[in-house]
Amino acid sequence: MKTTMLLAATAFAALVASGAQAQTVLKFGHVGEPSSLFETTANEFARCVNEAGGGAVEVQVFGSSQLGNDQELLQKLKLDQVQFSLPSSIMSSVSDTFGVFEMPYIIKDRDHMRRASEQMGEVFQGAAQENGYHVVGWVENGFRNITNNVRPINVPADLEGIKLRTPRGEWRVKMFEAYGANPSPMAFSEVFQALQTGVMDGQENPMAQIWSAKFQEVQEYLSLTGHVYTPGYLLTSTGQYESWPEDVRSVVDECGASTQDWVYETAAALDADLVAKVEAAGVTVNEADKQAFIDASGAIYEEFASTVEGGQELIDGIQALASGS
Repeated sequence: MKTTMLLAATAFAALVASGAQAQTVLKFGHVGEPSSLFETTANEFARCVNEAGGGAVEVQVFGSSQLGNDQELLQKLKLDQVQFSLPSSIMSSVSDTFGVFEMPYIIKDRDHMRRASEQMGEVFQGAAQENGYHVVGWVENGFRNITNNVRPINVPADLEGIKLRTPRGEWRVKMFEAYGANPSPMAFSEVFQALQTGVMDGQENPMAQIWSAKFQEVQEYLSLTGHVYTPGYLLTSTGQYESWPEDVRSVVDECGASTQDWVYETAAALDADLVAKVEAAGVTVNEADKQAFIDASGAIYEEFASTVEGGQELIDGIQALASGS
């Protein structure tokens, strides 16, 4: 990979030296707050592209929903108003194929996720391209946990009646309805105020998002459910990707791959550290009974398999990669 990056950078430098190509500026919008994993991911990807580009291309990063929420960014990609975004759960609303990652506990660990992205990546790339998008890299949002102001969540029955914010995507809503909660999709930028004012009792997110969004300031309980692992996607539109010079596409692809390695290592180190920080901030932390949640998840798997074209094959394919053998 390093050799390929060097060759691509050399090609870029030659273009700049010859004056054959003006600098290409690519805007990267995301919803992550300062110090979030989304922010550091976007910055790492930008650093890689900008350095490898030798001055011919510059990725400029705009976080904290400055350029729009996830839904708006998806639209702006197609309008060429933004060149990259970093969606996660919302991709299940782009194509049901991505909904397989909404199945509870289907991804066991990051090595499992890496195998899925490597061995089944073409399936998801095809689903993205059918809807006008192109995945340039797999990163992560992470393993999701529940916070709320009502009670500790040990088993699904503890969610009964809790007003829970979820991302946009039908499968997350259906999952929490099955668990007994009262889920409502809401843009990430609106969640803090909704929790602070009591419009929502709780929410569910990976630790990096919980901490960077300061939910520990407005939540009493953190329950470590790890109910869903959500990939993140370095995303552009097919129209934009195909319009870029081959050298730009090459560097973007290589940096997408190298950013995945960086993100997985960084995210794994963050999880335990952030749980301790949230607890130190005064939030009550408990380990949930994950088997109880797994036992309550059969219906959502059955519905996905029966209503999504190729759904059972997607489930079987992901589960078959749980072991590295």
